[in-house]
Amino acid sequence: MMHGFAVPDRMRFHMKGKLSHGESANSDMNDREKYISPFSTRYASAQMQHVFSEDFKFRTWRRLWISLAKAEKKLGLDITDEQIAELEAHRDDVNFEVAEEREREVRHDVMSHVYAYGKQCPKAEGIIHLGATSCYVGDNTDVIILREASEIILKKAAQVVRNLSAFAEKYKALPCLAYTHLQPAQLTTVGKRATLWAYELCDDIDELEHRLSKLKLLGSKGTTGTQASFMELFSGDEEKVKKLESLIAEDTGFDGCVCVSGQTYSRKVDANFLATLSGFAQSAYKFANDLRILQSFEEVEEPFEAHQIGSSAMPYKRNPMRSERICALARYVICDSLNPAFTSATQWFERTLDDSANRRLTLPEGFLACDAILTLCANVVRGCKVYPRVMEKHLREELPFLATENILMRAVSLGEDRQKLHEVIRQYSVRAAESVKLRGEDGHLLDMLLADERFHLTPEALEELLDVRQFVGLAPEQTRAFLETHVYPVLEARRGDIAGSVPVRV
Repeated sequence: MMHGFAVPDRMRFHMKGKLSHGESANSDMNDREKYISPFSTRYASAQMQHVFSEDFKFRTWRRLWISLAKAEKKLGLDITDEQIAELEAHRDDVNFEVAEEREREVRHDVMSHVYAYGKQCPKAEGIIHLGATSCYVGDNTDVIILREASEIILKKAAQVVRNLSAFAEKYKALPCLAYTHLQPAQLTTVGKRATLWAYELCDDIDELEHRLSKLKLLGSKGTTGTQASFMELFSGDEEKVKKLESLIAEDTGFDGCVCVSGQTYSRKVDANFLATLSGFAQSAYKFANDLRILQSFEEVEEPFEAHQIGSSAMPYKRNPMRSERICALARYVICDSLNPAFTSATQWFERTLDDSANRRLTLPEGFLACDAILTLCANVVRGCKVYPRVMEKHLREELPFLATENILMRAVSLGEDRQKLHEVIRQYSVRAAESVKLRGEDGHLLDMLLADERFHLTPEALEELLDVRQFVGLAPEQTRAFLETHVYPVLEARRGDIAGSVPVRV
């Protein structure tokens, strides 16, 4: 008993003694009695979950064994068409129960699946995994998983950029306060601000595409990366050993294998991919944080369903829960990216196994979290509500202060001393700020400037100087140019990945 909570009797069995390696305490537990990852139940898509599933993993092992056998046969080893056909016939019907039962006995996952495959393919049993080490299926499968998972990320990121581009185009000319140091600054437009979010995501897409373009299979390197076992198989024929790798790469859709390795591919590959996912997380975090602040200003609001509850205590609340979830998961990915960096740094010589348990967690969860983040981002952008009247109200509050530079420049053009008037405006601004902050009154800054003859102002001239369109600079033009030169080419390249129409470049 702990702090008044008793352990249920049905659970006591699972807490007795120590479990042997590979044993599970979950055999007679139902799903509600054991830990289940929230990535499976709440966050990640079914598509991404499948890429990291046992089904995908072990079917890929079998595809790799078939690729190896076909290549070895082509290069002259005594492997028959009948054996290949038998392997292909049972490629996808993995007999998991047989493999699991065998693993409890031999404590080796690869050899357990070799055994299980052999039970289904008695004629081919002797040539399964011929010449290979565990990393042939393990690491090559991981490379394939990295490729498949990255393609899902790219598709989802492209959809976010698509939604952001539509948002930016729609609001490219809508003025709003910009903020530096989270203090009101010169104006920008809602659409221009959206380009800042899209710009970073486009960079992330470019980086991940670069990583994919360099990704290669481990190939058939053998136990220490020297291909010694395959040299033995092919009686010292170096060209056949090299050709073996090229055939395997071609069969699995890669343009080649790494040129050198230990037993595993360099763990720096994992570190680089997770660093790239961290980039996506950083970009999403920035977007979601900005949106959370804008929602607190009541200028922009994330989607809120008709029956959604914002707070259990305060029924009126409309909390930015989706944006907060993006930030939460993004923090996880950013921190998660450190794990493969440490793993890469601490690999001993040609192989050590302290990477295995760590990689089983960090690689899947990094991709699953990033998948969830981008799904949320696409949803939030698509359903964002913009409130121009609130923005206009905030503009009007700050406009007197923002307009002072234009007022100053006009007075100088009429012959006044810039430095003297700068000091006058500073003094008036201090008085106006005190009126607002200390007494809750209007600042009346513009009234003070209008009454001061040194500024040569008339009500008509002042109204002209207060036209907000003068304060957004080239924001609308920058938005349009950015979409044309940076975003639309990215979207066009991924036209097949994107729901909704792709904007046409003009």
